[in-house]
Amino acid sequence: MNFNIRLLQTFLLYYITFASLTSIAQVPYERILNSNEEPENWLTYNGGYMSQRHSLLNQVTRENVDRLELKWVLQNQVFGAWQSNPIIVDGVMYVTERPNSVMAVDAVNGRVFWKYRHQNADNALVCCGANNRGVAVLNDKVYMGTLDAQLVALDRINGQLLWKAEVGDVDAAYSVTMAPLAVKDKIMVGVGGGEFGIRGYVAAFDAETGEQAWKTYTIPGPGEAGHDSWEGDDWEHGGAPVWITGSFDPDLNLTYWGVGNPGPDWNAGQRPGDNLHSDSAIALNADTGELEWYFQFTPNDAYDYDSVQVPVLADMVWRGEPRKLMMWANRNGYFYVLDRTNGEFLEGKPYVRVNWSSGLDEGGRPIPTPQPEGMPTYPGNQGGTNWYPPSFSPSTGLFYFSAWEDYATIYRAEESEYIPGRAFLGGGFSVLAPSPGAPTIGIGRTNPINNWTSEVGYAALKAMDPQTGEAVWSYDQFDVSDSGMLTTASDLLFTGGREGYFHGIDAQSGDLLWNVNLGGQIVMAPVTYMVEGVQYVSVISGNSLSTFALEE
Repeated sequence: MNFNIRLLQTFLLYYITFASLTSIAQVPYERILNSNEEPENWLTYNGGYMSQRHSLLNQVTRENVDRLELKWVLQNQVFGAWQSNPIIVDGVMYVTERPNSVMAVDAVNGRVFWKYRHQNADNALVCCGANNRGVAVLNDKVYMGTLDAQLVALDRINGQLLWKAEVGDVDAAYSVTMAPLAVKDKIMVGVGGGEFGIRGYVAAFDAETGEQAWKTYTIPGPGEAGHDSWEGDDWEHGGAPVWITGSFDPDLNLTYWGVGNPGPDWNAGQRPGDNLHSDSAIALNADTGELEWYFQFTPNDAYDYDSVQVPVLADMVWRGEPRKLMMWANRNGYFYVLDRTNGEFLEGKPYVRVNWSSGLDEGGRPIPTPQPEGMPTYPGNQGGTNWYPPSFSPSTGLFYFSAWEDYATIYRAEESEYIPGRAFLGGGFSVLAPSPGAPTIGIGRTNPINNWTSEVGYAALKAMDPQTGEAVWSYDQFDVSDSGMLTTASDLLFTGGREGYFHGIDAQSGDLLWNVNLGGQIVMAPVTYMVEGVQYVSVISGNSLSTFALEE
C-alpha cells in the first residue's frame, strides 16, 4: 500500500510538472522589448535590452530587507566557478551549469523540471575556465552557446535539442561562453579565444532554423576601414573576441558590444598600430550586422584591458540636453559616457589609480605613460573592473559597479609565434605583492579575523554619478570582488564578494542594511523576480544557487 501511495504521489508530481510546463506562454520579441511591463520576469541576461539590471519590483524594501530568509538552494553538480545568469519566465527559471548544461527549474521551490547536457568536443579549448554565462529565450525555445563554438536551440517545454549551428572552428580555439542575445527573429553571439590568436566576430542566426544571417568581424580585413591599424598579417590572428552579452536600442536598431584584447596579449610591439577594433565599443545594425560606429578605449593595448564590460544604456538629460547615452566602467580604469547614436565621447575620468595613462584627450583617446620594465602598472591585468555586470538605477541616477582599488601587475613582453590551437600571449605578468610569495588580496585592508594587513588590492563598490564621473559613495570590502549588481525600485542594491557575503545595501547612501554569508565566492550578479505575489532574489555563491524572499 505504501509503495502504491508513493508511486501515485510520484505520478501526480510529474503530471503537475508536465502540466505547468505545457501551459508556458510564448516569449515573442515584443515581450522582451517591453520587459519593463512585466518586472515579475527576468527575460534577458541583463534584465532588459538597456542592460541596466534594474528591477521595478518593490516588495522588498530598505525597511524590510532584514526580513529576507532563505527559501531554497540548488546545488551545482559540476565543480568550478558558476558564472551563469538565470532567466525567469512565468515562474520557470532557466540556468546553465558548467561546462554546457541547461536546467529548467521551478522558481518557487528549486525543483528541476528537465536538464539538457551538451557534450563538447574533446579538443574544446578556452582561456579562463569552462565557463558558461547563461541562455536566451525567444518564443518557445531556449538558446545556449557552447565551449566548442556551437549554438544550440532547445524546446522550452521538455529541453529536447531542436537544432545546432556551428559558430566557429573549435580546432582553431573558437568558443562561446557568453549568454546569447535574442533580438527580433535573430539570436546573436560573439566568440571567445582572444588568447589563442583567433579573429573575433559577432554572428547572428535565424531563431527558427539556425541558419547564419550575418557575421561581422571585429578586426577589419583588407580594403575595410581601419585595416591599416594593423601591420602586415597581424590582423589574421589579432584576437579582439566578444565574450559578454551586448545591449540593444530598438529605436536606433543598433546592438552594442564590448570587444576584447588584441593578440598577442602583452606584446604591443609585436603588433604596431591601434589594432582596431580591439578594446572598443562597437555598434552594429541589428538586421545586417553592419558596423555603424566604434569607440576605442585602449589603442595598441599592452595590458590585456579587454573592453568586454556591459554597455549600459540610458536616456538622460546631459548638460541640459536630452541624449541617448552609453555608460561604461572600463577595465582600463576609466569611466566613460558616450553618445550611443554616434559614439561621440562625452566624458571620461579615472575611477581607480591609473598610471599607464596620464589622462584622456578631448576625443577620449588615452595619453600613454608606459611604465619602465619591472615597474608596476595600475590598474593590473584584471583591470579596475572586469566583465561582472554593473547596474544603473533611473531612480537614483547612479551607476553601480565593483572596482579593484590599488591593484597592479608587473608585465613582461616576449615574442610569440602563432600556432593554431595554442596560447598566443606575448609574455606574461606577476601581481604586485609586498614581498615575493606574499598573499595578493586586500591591499591596505586589515583582516578582522587575524588582524593581518596585506598590500595588494581590495574591492570598492562604487556608486558613480554619470553627470560628473565622480563616485557619490563607496562601500569597501576586504577582498577584491567579482560580483555584479542588481538595483530595485525600492532603492535597494544587491551584490556580493569573494568572501561569500551577500549584501543588501541602501542604493542612495551606501549603508549596509542586511547581509548573509553563503559560504562561497559570489561571481555573477543577483536577479529578482515575482511568482504569485512573492518577490524572490536569487544569487549564485560558490556551487550553490540560493533564493530568498521575505519571511511569512
